[in-house]
Amino acid sequence: MAREMFEPILRDMFPFWDTISEEHRNYICENTRALTYKKGTKAHDGNECSGVILIKSGTLRVYILSEEGKEITLYRLHEGDLCMLSASCVLQTITFDVHVDAEENSECYVIGGAAYSYVSNHNTDIKIFTLETAVSRFSDVMWVMQQIMFMSMDRRLAIFLLDESARTGSDTVTLTHEQIAKYMGSAREVVSRMLKYFASEGFVEVSRKGVKIINKKRLRDLAL
Repeated sequence: MAREMFEPILRDMFPFWDTISEEHRNYICENTRALTYKKGTKAHDGNECSGVILIKSGTLRVYILSEEGKEITLYRLHEGDLCMLSASCVLQTITFDVHVDAEENSECYVIGGAAYSYVSNHNTDIKIFTLETAVSRFSDVMWVMQQIMFMSMDRRLAIFLLDESARTGSDTVTLTHEQIAKYMGSAREVVSRMLKYFASEGFVEVSRKGVKIINKKRLRDLAL
């Protein structure tokens, strides 16, 4: 039953699927679950080995948390994406804890970490895929760190608004100042001040509906 339900999905997701043994394919399917995470709930909490998460629908946010409780969003995952950092028992060289929350109601497939690790240890193709997937995400992580350490706040906010607009296909970013601050690893007051400045310069309009970009060219110039 598990094989019939999960194999079509896993075959589409994993390029190594047809190269591993029948036994290992069956083992992965038997250790895969369909889970729904409600908006605001945790999909992965710190150093536990939740497993490999495949996003069927919805959005998950991957972030790190300081001892003082400050959150820095590393990246977000959408339909068709794969979360490997939630399986710490697979990537044992990762020494920092990441958290994963559901930004909206999200349907996911979760492969048990121990099962994925076991099969990975017997298949070089899986190890290579796992490392390549993790490395591609570390590029996103380094981009975030570069912004926080070396970029001015106005440039960071311009980049964020343009990226969010491109992702949603809308000129209106329907996020609160608190949410934007959380994604950027900043304080709400700082974001609110900068948005007020952007509005005074004619870059955006700020309302209860969100932040509407009204001069994308000037915002792009600021982001360069």
